[in-house]
Amino acid sequence: MTSRPIYLDHQATTPLDPRALDEMLPFLTTAYGNPNSAHAYGREAAKAITEARRRVAHLIGAKNPVEVVFTSGATEANHLAIVGGALAKRPHGGHIVTTAIEHKAVLAAVQRLVDHHGYTATRVAVDEHGRVHPGDIAAALTPNTVLVSVMHANNEIGTLQRIAVISQLTAHRGILLHTDAAQSAGYGLFDAEELGVDLASLSAHKLYGPKGIGALYVRGGTLLAAQQTGGGQERGLRSGTLNVPAIVGFGAAAQLITSDATPALTQIRALRDRLQDQLLDAIAGATVNGHPARRLPGTLSLTLPDAEAADVLRYLPEVAAATGSACNSGTSEPSHVLTAIGLTRTQARRTLRLGVGRTTTAAEVQRAAELIAQAAAHPHSRAPHHGGARPPQHHGL
Repeated sequence: MTSRPIYLDHQATTPLDPRALDEMLPFLTTAYGNPNSAHAYGREAAKAITEARRRVAHLIGAKNPVEVVFTSGATEANHLAIVGGALAKRPHGGHIVTTAIEHKAVLAAVQRLVDHHGYTATRVAVDEHGRVHPGDIAAALTPNTVLVSVMHANNEIGTLQRIAVISQLTAHRGILLHTDAAQSAGYGLFDAEELGVDLASLSAHKLYGPKGIGALYVRGGTLLAAQQTGGGQERGLRSGTLNVPAIVGFGAAAQLITSDATPALTQIRALRDRLQDQLLDAIAGATVNGHPARRLPGTLSLTLPDAEAADVLRYLPEVAAATGSACNSGTSEPSHVLTAIGLTRTQARRTLRLGVGRTTTAAEVQRAAELIAQAAAHPHSRAPHHGGARPPQHHGL
């Protein structure tokens, strides 16, 4: 190849916006102060963090910038929210409710509470579009429930959940509501006040910021048990010297989203729909996963009729895409998200995850659709159909 592959994996990570990089550079070179230092270098760094915190708060609709706690990423934010929130509520109960399609970072944090702290947990099933019904969440709640975690938008199929409805179920019961908003925040679709959540996890590299930095929204008055102790930074919730350049980049990326300095959602959705339509026309029997309307504008989960997704990508070096969640890479197990929505294990292995972003062009979409269709028809990609019964929907961990 003489050029780099067409990038269609924006759910896994997004390219760092050059404008965010420009704001980061001084804090990687001359403005190197520790924000805890009282001298001029430290004050310069502390001022930059204050501004970045304000920008992130504005992006997610937080009432007060101090509700934004910086972390190393969404995985740490998920852990702090779920483990820290549940432990802080321990005197009031020991039951957690989540869903069958959560990110593995959420499921692992819940499992830690079960394995090491004696909590019980219920994993609520979703429908064929990947939506959890608020009534099923309500049915799972008990007098012992202290925390509910439901992701705002799924990282594989893009389905958006009715978080505002779920918050009405938890708020008057005094149950903490956490949501993983890593995928939706980059589209400007997440508003903490409007949705009524207590805790929300964010990741900068999902919204054209740098890797290694994220945040947890902590609604004012919400108590958490700190998981990383030390110098007492971030209101004592996340000790450690702050990653100033990355925080500045996070704030800059957030500012670009709220200032309309990026392509409109309609433009991204139009490119995704064009890619979807071309592939459905070219590959007879292909199907789309996720909610047809309530779905992230850049996400396309496509199940092929008789080709293994991994084989398609192997014969497709010109396109950078995924077979499912990037967190499943290197394993032979099918995506838990896809089996939860009713796909057989065979169908799950035949599913491509394609992610259109704000740097994607119409020409790239056209070319990618042609290449994917050709690879799906390649003799080495095609496999005999192995059916299978619809997998059971499990409640509980």
